[in-house]
Amino acid sequence: MNSVIITIDGKKIKATKGETLVDVAAKNGIYIPTLCYVKDKPCLGTCRVCSVKVNDYMVSSCTVPISDGMKVEVETDKEGADMRKALIEFLFVEGNHNCPSCEKSGRCELQAVGYETNMMVSRFPYRFPVNERDHASDNIWLERDRCIFCQRCVEFIKDKETNQKIFSISKRGSKSRIEIDIELANKMSLEQVAEAAEMCPVGCIIDKNLGFNKAIGKRKFEAQTLRERVLSVNGIIKTTK
Repeated sequence: MNSVIITIDGKKIKATKGETLVDVAAKNGIYIPTLCYVKDKPCLGTCRVCSVKVNDYMVSSCTVPISDGMKVEVETDKEGADMRKALIEFLFVEGNHNCPSCEKSGRCELQAVGYETNMMVSRFPYRFPVNERDHASDNIWLERDRCIFCQRCVEFIKDKETNQKIFSISKRGSKSRIEIDIELANKMSLEQVAEAAEMCPVGCIIDKNLGFNKAIGKRKFEAQTLRERVLSVNGIIKTTK
């Protein structure tokens, strides 16, 4: 009763009603870029880089539950593919992303998605904003230049005792910035600090216990591309670009 048939890029796919479109696509070897989405976590829909055409309307695939007869265009929709690429380019120009000197180079999801969308340089002018770093916390260095406002840290990293949010976003528009509750942050275990640094898709949240001592770490997206990692997690081992 819950089985449905949808079409992605002309390919008929059998899935379960209510599954999220981005997951169904990955299970069937179809890569859709994401930045705010974390598998098995609540969908945020903040970055929009997973936008695809569903029944002739552009929607974020991480927030769309599938339904019978749904027609989806990913690679076959060239305008949609270019829009996703443009959204990635916007994220690069809105911050200061100096990849060669970043601790998360090779492990950065923004950088990896840029490669997957064949981004070479942004078509938009760089803003070069002036952002104040925050190093008041005992164990976390907040590098605001790199924040893309995905809100992963805001929604998924919380105080273990009170469930209060440790991270937040203040102000709006071009004045938006990521904030950290110093008192709650100083209560975080080293394991939770590491979790927060890993949860961040870019190099905004830095574990002070590592910092530049392990400037590169494991460059996991060079050993296996982001596309390959996403698809292999969903049961697709061999992929082609």
